[in-house]
Formats: sequence, structure tokens, C-alpha cells
Amino acid sequence: MDVSTIGRVASTLADVGVSQEVSIAVLKKANEINQESATALIEAIPNSSNSTIPNLPPNLGRHVNTTA
Repeated sequence: MDVSTIGRVASTLADVGVSQEVSIAVLKKANEINQESATALIEAIPNSSNSTIPNLPPNLGRHVNTTA
């Protein structure tokens, strides 16, 4: 086996390792952003027990009819 071939193989393996590390770092950052977005959406949901819907009696919209 030629020494230059071994050098190219080692260089290629090192490049693949760096590429994978970068890909993993980008994936982790994307997951962090998704988590922050989901948390913001969940926190934006109003608490239905504290708020009252105007112009509707208190018995409407509290129960779901599950029979058809």
C-alpha cells in the first residue's frame, strides 16, 4: 500500500469526523430553538380557568358531547 494512499484515507476520515461534529452541533442548536419555540407557544396559551368568555353563559363550552 502506498504511503500517499494511507495519507489520503486518514485525511478523508478526519474530514468526515469534523463534518459529523459540525452536523451534530447544528442539530443540537436546531433542537434548542425548537424547544424554545414550543415553550413560548405553550406559555402563550391563556389559562381558561381564570378567564371568562364574554357574552356566553358559564355552562356553555365546558363539556364535550362524546356521543353521536
